[in-house]
Amino acid sequence: MSKKKLVVIGGDAAGMSAASKVRREQAGREIVVFEKGRHTSYAACGIPYFLGGLVERPEMLIAREPEIFRKKQNIDVRILHEVVRIDTGEKRVLVDDLSEGKKFWESYDELLIATGASPVVPDIDGVNAAGIFALSSLQSGIDLFRFITENKPETVVIAGGGYIGIEMAEAMADRGLKVSLIDMAGQVMTTMDEEMTRPVAEYMVKHGVKVFLGEKLEGFEKDPEGRVRKVLAGSLKLEAGLVILGLGVKPNSDIAGDAGIATGAGGAIRVNKRQESGTEGIWAAGDCAESFHLLKDRQVYVPLGTVANKQGLVAGTNISGGRAEFPGVLGTAITRFREMEVSRTGFAEKEAKELGVRYRKTIIESPSRSSYFPGSGKMTVKLIAEEKTGRLIGGQIVGMHGAAKRIDTVVAAVTAGMTVQQLVDMDLSYAPPFSPVWDPVQTAARTLL
Repeated sequence: MSKKKLVVIGGDAAGMSAASKVRREQAGREIVVFEKGRHTSYAACGIPYFLGGLVERPEMLIAREPEIFRKKQNIDVRILHEVVRIDTGEKRVLVDDLSEGKKFWESYDELLIATGASPVVPDIDGVNAAGIFALSSLQSGIDLFRFITENKPETVVIAGGGYIGIEMAEAMADRGLKVSLIDMAGQVMTTMDEEMTRPVAEYMVKHGVKVFLGEKLEGFEKDPEGRVRKVLAGSLKLEAGLVILGLGVKPNSDIAGDAGIATGAGGAIRVNKRQESGTEGIWAAGDCAESFHLLKDRQVYVPLGTVANKQGLVAGTNISGGRAEFPGVLGTAITRFREMEVSRTGFAEKEAKELGVRYRKTIIESPSRSSYFPGSGKMTVKLIAEEKTGRLIGGQIVGMHGAAKRIDTVVAAVTAGMTVQQLVDMDLSYAPPFSPVWDPVQTAARTLL
């Protein structure tokens, strides 16, 4: 049994997945987890639905409280403890006890860095005004909920038209606020092709959201009390009692870089498939670490909850003496605005062009269920295949009533290296409440043949 002391920096998805795996494999090992926030193992992806009222209480987003880890798993979880420095030579970390206001050194034999990511906050005039929020943790979601409850803003401007921006637009619209969304790009959801995202923006406008594209966020105006009142973006000057920044995230990798630990794609900590950093005895996982892209055949930065949990499990397996590898990612993602669902995986057409991949594409429209069945809605499927081999390399879906989750069929096909013909030949399920007799994904594949 290993007696090596494991220190984990970060108590959310990757950190606690790893710590829990090590504990299951090594009952007597000393494990210490430092978390600078108040919460561990929470569902950050559920924060918009708590803010929109679909989730009643923030506690419902917490999978396991710190005291549960301490009492039931014998994992020494210390919340409100921020690691501010890593000393790789002496194998120790400098910890700031935020509740006591004092610092101390903690030794380690092995170290897992799972520091996550932080929202991008632009350095522009007025960005520190009261009423401007960038969601980074469960506590930040609770703070935003409290602000809305106490101040009752009537208008909100959401900066950023990606997944977070769209989900927050839904949440705020459901709360009855007048919602405006701005993005400097000419489309929402820039990881997809514009022709697929146009219906999403149109649907949002139809449901009361004002969407302004091609408008760069430039600053904010404050009232005499220091609260945000207007958003300045390109030619716009929008009234705002609340602003939510959804401009993307960046890896919390500075602490690693300062310690001489190598960083890579997107500034994230460089790791191999075992989640080992380039420094002996130090591992990294989750939103602070890079990932391998299965199609691009190179390291990328993909900060997603699914990736963080899987990388944490891989790291924990290897730290406890097992053998595991994180195979890689395809950039798979899914979201919705009310009943409009959106998903994607693999290459978008513009990515294939940038990488010089010769490809074929198709776009089809189909009912999501048998057309005669009640509740059937329209969905659009786009598939991309490698021209020479016919291998499927990407897909995008937009539609209603269970449309988007069909992307998992495409994910499976791309991961397995299947051709378009093999996708057509797959024995997919059928019944009128769920699909036409030819599933829309297979209908799209047939058109590529």
